[in-house]
Amino acid sequence: MNKIKVFIVDDHYMVIEGIQSLLSNDPDIEFSGHASTAISCLSYLDRNEPDVILLDISLPDMSGIDLCAEIKKSHPAVFILGLSTFNQHSFIEKMLENGASGYLLKNATKQELSLAIKNVYAGKKYLSYDASMTLRDLHAASSMSPVLTRREKEILKLISEGLTNPEMADKLFISVATVETHRKNLLAKFKVKNTASLIKTAAEFLML
Repeated sequence: MNKIKVFIVDDHYMVIEGIQSLLSNDPDIEFSGHASTAISCLSYLDRNEPDVILLDISLPDMSGIDLCAEIKKSHPAVFILGLSTFNQHSFIEKMLENGASGYLLKNATKQELSLAIKNVYAGKKYLSYDASMTLRDLHAASSMSPVLTRREKEILKLISEGLTNPEMADKLFISVATVETHRKNLLAKFKVKNTASLIKTAAEFLML
């Protein structure tokens, strides 16, 4: 079996050297280089094609999320593992939507790093345990969320922004009585008793 050529894109040299050190004794993996910016990464890819890229999502000149999409567009055969300190569902989902084969947190062990690289190289998906739990919790919360009409979603957004009933009525060109009806329906759907609870619930719902 040929060695898996791994390229690292991260703007922290301690991270690069740490990963290189962790992978140095793995007989199946070969470190093929690194880049600290999106531009230098794309320049490298003009001349070389690694098997797997470990891609930090926070780079000085471009979001790693956007870079991921650009790499997959020009080099579809390259597998990408998102690499981050951020365990947030929005980052994880956007990386996967943009073509990443997995997502690792920077606290990954040597064993997990090696396993993730080999899994994505084999065409499988890989999420670190914490990342997979974040997505599981998100989907569980989403599945329990009530179904709202388009107007109810508009009202909910304005409630989260702190608008009063008359302000919402003016903004949406509807009557205050209609706003009050939608507000009561939202209280019932989310099973909360007051506006304070509804505002808290609205903020959580709108993040899904």
